Amino acid sequence: MALNIFDSHAHYDDAAFDPDREALLASLPGAGVCGVVSCGTDISTSRRNLELAHRYDYIWAAAGFHPEAADRISDDDFVRLRVLLADGRCVAVGEIGLDYHYEDGAPRTVQLSVLERQLILANELDMPVIFHDRDAHADTLEVLKQYRPKGVVHCFSGSVEMAREILDIGMYIGLGGAVTFKNARKPVEVARYVPEDRLLIETDCPYMTPVPMRGRRNDSGLIPYTAQRLAEIRGCTAQQVLDRTRDNAERLFL
Repeated sequence: MALNIFDSHAHYDDAAFDPDREALLASLPGAGVCGVVSCGTDISTSRRNLELAHRYDYIWAAAGFHPEAADRISDDDFVRLRVLLADGRCVAVGEIGLDYHYEDGAPRTVQLSVLERQLILANELDMPVIFHDRDAHADTLEVLKQYRPKGVVHCFSGSVEMAREILDIGMYIGLGGAVTFKNARKPVEVARYVPEDRLLIETDCPYMTPVPMRGRRNDSGLIPYTAQRLAEIRGCTAQQVLDRTRDNAERLFL
């Protein structure tokens, strides 16, 4: 059995887990899971993840505003966010970032405004960020170079050249199930490139289920499939990947 599984990005508040959340979360430590950061996308989801973090000692929460929620965020929400971030079980500002994938998504100017306020807050509080970048590589690099937060770009989808710039800022690279996909090219190249002390492993569950489990709900217990693929790419064992990514996650978040 795999040990030292630290899932650096999950969404256990998601409705996909409503039928069996308690049973699943109770079972994960027995499957080798030692740590999870479960991420909010707005105030209500951040609160729910924080509640889970208080109930399960291996779960920590991240609180923040996802770019898809950016046009629904008020000044009062930022006041509420500060309260959540002050909780000892909250270890990061996230999930924050930029998402230019959908034409009808929040306007880019609004996304950037909400993001910059969160980056300023994270730096003020000396907390890491969990950063989402979808089809927004140029603006992501620009804003990260400007604010230079500590943290991770999760579910990294950029090139090796972009990864190099992210690493130069001092941030980590998060990789998940996408590295196992048949058409994966950039994630494989990045997985080969990232130094062992800057790599995090994640699920983004309930999404991004790794091969060979595609089509079912993802959870932290499936990370060994991703670790095995990373091990093949990097020329080591899956357990070595898990051991090192646990060390890295604990260094960043705990």
